[in-house]
Order: sequence, then structure tokens, then C-alpha cells
Amino acid sequence: MSIKEQFVQYLHNLQNAICAGLEGVDGKAKFIEDKWERPEGGGGKTRVIANGAVFEKGGVNTSVVYGTLPKAMQQSFNVPESNFFACGLSLVIHPLNPFVPTVHANWRYFELYDKEGKRLDCWFGGGSDLTPYYIFEEDARHFHTTLKNAMVPFGNESYPQYKKQCDEYFVNKHRGDEMRGIGGVFYDYLRPKDAADEQRLFAFQQANGNAFLPAYIPIVEKRKDTPYGEKEIEWQEIRRGRYVEFNLIHDRGTLFGLKTNGRTESILMSLPPRARWYYDYQPEAGSKEAEMMKYYKPREWV
Repeated sequence: MSIKEQFVQYLHNLQNAICAGLEGVDGKAKFIEDKWERPEGGGGKTRVIANGAVFEKGGVNTSVVYGTLPKAMQQSFNVPESNFFACGLSLVIHPLNPFVPTVHANWRYFELYDKEGKRLDCWFGGGSDLTPYYIFEEDARHFHTTLKNAMVPFGNESYPQYKKQCDEYFVNKHRGDEMRGIGGVFYDYLRPKDAADEQRLFAFQQANGNAFLPAYIPIVEKRKDTPYGEKEIEWQEIRRGRYVEFNLIHDRGTLFGLKTNGRTESILMSLPPRARWYYDYQPEAGSKEAEMMKYYKPREWV
């Protein structure tokens, strides 16, 4: 079985496991599945959850697409006319309770071929990151520690390097280098050197994917019943607005999907159901919300 076939099989199993784990902690809502096909080649399974006891909106999507690389992406990759194969799992979960953080994760694999079908290039990418609206430092430490522990077997340098890349990537640069959350890990263009390294990187992807539920579910269970009111909802929706800004302006995955004629509904499932924008909004001095702004900067959690 080729590496791409192995990875596709793993992604679909992971999708099943993550959906089951999230349904278990919600206790009310269930994911609905929408299978779709891409006219140019491939398709995917979009799974969405909404109006739950814990999760207001979320999606856990897999896609396997292939065909001629669109001209916009040829220019981005600086390659001539080529064919491509891309598969991945992408998820975003927006909880109802402002004390439960939003979470995002993605694990993907890409191959590039010449017109005769010879593989020219391939790489893995992915990561997980957390966007709390109110900080509990022990939750942040738990999330980061779980991700670090998944990476340690692949080298002690992996977590510090990919945490730094996450801190630098998930940033609304148009707002003065304000991070959208408290980060996690992010990596891209991990190219295997040979067949053995290909399997090592596949194992690395599996370790990261398998770490998602242990990193996130304990936080949800701990915070889902915390009392909240209109003030907390307003702040949550203001910060969700920042989330929207990043996804529509900066996120490479969103832009890639839209430029390759991906399924718009599946791509934009990452957006929250409600968000707010106020002109020149500043949180009240001395408030928890003002304190929270200090955490949307890089810091060491482990």
C-alpha cells in the first residue's frame, strides 16, 4: 500500500474516532455527514455538529482531491503545469460556553507529479492550536504538554520548533501581531528523504493526530459547566471576530481550498455561527478581558 493510501485510511479512522469522542462529551448533538465530489477529481466527507449541549458549531472534515494543479497554485509553488494529490483532515470546534476554548487542527499530505505521472515532490503538514476566551493556565499547560509528549519520540527539537512556527503563523498581523489564541504546534513541508523517512513522518503524523482528543477533551469536561452571562458571550463573540479575520485573510488552507475549486461550504465551516465587530473596541481596563489580551502573545507553556 502506498504512503498516500495508508494516510487516507488513517485519516478516515481518525475522523471516526474524533467525532465519537466529541459526541461523547456533548451528550446531545450528533455529527451529520455530507459526502461530496469534486468535478476535477476526488471529494470528501464533511461532518458537522451544531446546537449541542456543549458544542455550538463544529466540523471534522476529510478530503481527498487530485487533478491538474490550478494556475494560481502553480505560481504559488513556482512549478510548471503539474498534477497533484492532496488529502487531509481539518477540524474546528466552537463551544457554546465562553469558558471552553475553540480548537482547530489539521493533518495533511501532498504529492506533486509531472504530466507523465512521475512524483516530483511530496510533503506532510499539520498541527493543533487552542483559542481560549478566558485563560486557565493549567488548561494551556495540559494542551501544550500533550502535544509536546506526542512529538518527543521524534526528537527533542520538534516541539520547540513547531510551537514557534505556530506562534508565528496564527497571527493577525494587521492587528499588531496579535495571536488569535495561545498557539500549539504547526509544521509544513516536511519532506521525506527516503522510504524509511516517509514511514517515520507518517508515524509522526499519526502521533499528532492521536494526541488531539487527549489534549482537548479533558479541558472541555472541566469547563463546560462553568456559569457565564451576557458579558462573557459578548467577549467570546468579539474574539470570534478575530478568528474570522485570520481565516479569511491569512489562512493558507482556506486560500488553497478556494483556489483549487474546493467545496466552499466545507472550507468555510471553520467560521463561528456568531461573531461581533465594534469600532475601535478596547476591553475595560483591569477587567478579565483586558488581562486576556496579554495571553495573545507568544509564551512558554511547558
